[in-house]
Amino acid sequence: MIKFIKPNKLNIGDIVTTVSLSGGRAGDSDMLDRYYIGKQRLEKIFGLKVVEMENSLKGNDYLYRNPKARADDFMEALEKNEIKGIFLNMGGDDGIRILPYINFDIIKNNPKVFIGFSDGDTFHKMFTYSGITSFYGANLLATIAEPCNLNPYTIKWIKKALFSTDPIGLLEPCERWVNIDWKSTKEEELVWTKSDGYKVYQGTGKVNGHIIACCSGPLKLMLGTYLFPSPDLWKNSVIFIEEGAAYGIKLAGIHSMRAFAATGMFKYAKALVLPTIPKEDIEEIIIKVLREEGLTNLPVISGLEFSHKNPMIVLPNGVDVEIDCDNASITILESGVK
Repeated sequence: MIKFIKPNKLNIGDIVTTVSLSGGRAGDSDMLDRYYIGKQRLEKIFGLKVVEMENSLKGNDYLYRNPKARADDFMEALEKNEIKGIFLNMGGDDGIRILPYINFDIIKNNPKVFIGFSDGDTFHKMFTYSGITSFYGANLLATIAEPCNLNPYTIKWIKKALFSTDPIGLLEPCERWVNIDWKSTKEEELVWTKSDGYKVYQGTGKVNGHIIACCSGPLKLMLGTYLFPSPDLWKNSVIFIEEGAAYGIKLAGIHSMRAFAATGMFKYAKALVLPTIPKEDIEEIIIKVLREEGLTNLPVISGLEFSHKNPMIVLPNGVDVEIDCDNASITILESGVK
């Protein structure tokens, strides 16, 4: 089994930085207040000292036109010894454009906590390619700066995944979830949905494998590049895959699923884990493709909130996880940090 290098854990008082490697809305005038709410929460709730990289707050227009500036922030954040962790401000749709400017020796030689989701998957695959554990979880704008208050469920899993060397343990489903809200919303105006917990669609018994967390959209953009994980990485993995289902996008639509199946990734995997999405999407798209590939025994479980909703779990890539189909449970067997 491939062993990933884990970054050092975060501690109270550590300096961390925020980066805009994909979308640059954190620096736009209508989003700055939300950015500073997220920054304040990192400092007050987690005891971190937050600094911005040079280009983090230069706005969406500038950063769209300057992918090298985004990459420069990324490389500098990794190389600065005083910076202990990197928080992604938001996702987007063109993180892949920074690829020509990435020095992978810098990633390999500077293992460091990196957390984000959505188009952040592009950067996670840079860490995966380099053999370094990274953390699929909260973005600053969408999650940490969510309206009203940071959800206790999100706080719990950030602390367990980033601040502790104890095994992360059993992942309990959240009690309720809400779509990401980009407005300043009163608590009573948020539309919550009660969680139904986990549901097993196929598979029996227990399986173990290392986590590879993915967002379908950026993962599809990586097809044909060296960032798309090799068969050795997919082998014995548990694939956690999402794609903004909260916005009405069908998770890993039929074309994406067929493209991914053609790479062999599902045949190499030990299990597939999905967020809460409509039952018909799972059965008519995902299960349909898996069964056409002859993968009728591949465990498939849904209901873990790691997608475009609040609250969010944190998933450490490359870390060993157990899926128990008979008891519908998910347990991370080790820590994500050292």
